[in-house]
Amino acid sequence: MTLAPVPPQSVLLISLDSCRFDTFQRAQIPHLKRVGPLHKAIAPSYFTYGSHAAFWMGFTPGVTGSRTPWLNPKLGKLFRMAKDANRDNPGPDHFVLQGRSIVAGFRALGYYTLGSGAVQWFDPAIETSQLLTQDFEDFWYANATWNLTEQLHWIAAQLHDNAGDRPVFTFLNIGETHVPYWHQGASWEPWPSPCTPFGGPHASARQSRLRQRRCLEWIDQQLPALLQAFAEATIVICADHGDCWGEQGLWEHGISHAKTLTVPLILRVDGQPVAEIQARRRVLQRR
Repeated sequence: MTLAPVPPQSVLLISLDSCRFDTFQRAQIPHLKRVGPLHKAIAPSYFTYGSHAAFWMGFTPGVTGSRTPWLNPKLGKLFRMAKDANRDNPGPDHFVLQGRSIVAGFRALGYYTLGSGAVQWFDPAIETSQLLTQDFEDFWYANATWNLTEQLHWIAAQLHDNAGDRPVFTFLNIGETHVPYWHQGASWEPWPSPCTPFGGPHASARQSRLRQRRCLEWIDQQLPALLQAFAEATIVICADHGDCWGEQGLWEHGISHAKTLTVPLILRVDGQPVAEIQARRRVLQRR
């Protein structure tokens, strides 16, 4: 798959569904880690719908204790919803948007907005899911948690056929890191899952850790073309939440726990990887 470079004002937001921070940290994922330094962040919620609904309001995962805007949204947001997107001094916020979501805000600015989701929260046929998908110009529900190859082909086709010269906001929810932790061509069967609510006879923290890491490493090999197309633009790579693997007797997500709230975060803004000191210097330069 080949993709032409997108305009530098463009944005790519990738959510690795259910991916734990320690999985990302330990995995051999050179393409993802090349985007920028890894930050240990706190997700806005402990399940898919809650976190993505927050993302659409500009509440991306934040780094606790950071004094750097964008990494810590309390100091300055990468995506700011505002009544007046044309104010002269937006402060340390980067994209200032108007509308009912950041997706609608980008669309109002003339961006081509497209997205694809892997988990059922993004099924437009379900009424509640429409709140997450309705503002996109084009959206495709993958109808399986292990359909990344087809998602990437769909995104490439839409960018080729519909984007034209417009900047783009592209969203990709990846499901292979979601239970049952399986990818196309994997050497193990998807079911039974090693991570199930309340544990059970097949629950295994060791297998959960191994399989999620292998899924993430497989994902990394599928993404170079997409990441390269946005290399001079803005890229957000994060998880919406993590999973529990037996900590305090808890399993999976949908529960408030350190393991479900601690997620990986990588930022590349305007083609530049965001580290603490880099972001601080660039904010000062913008004032």
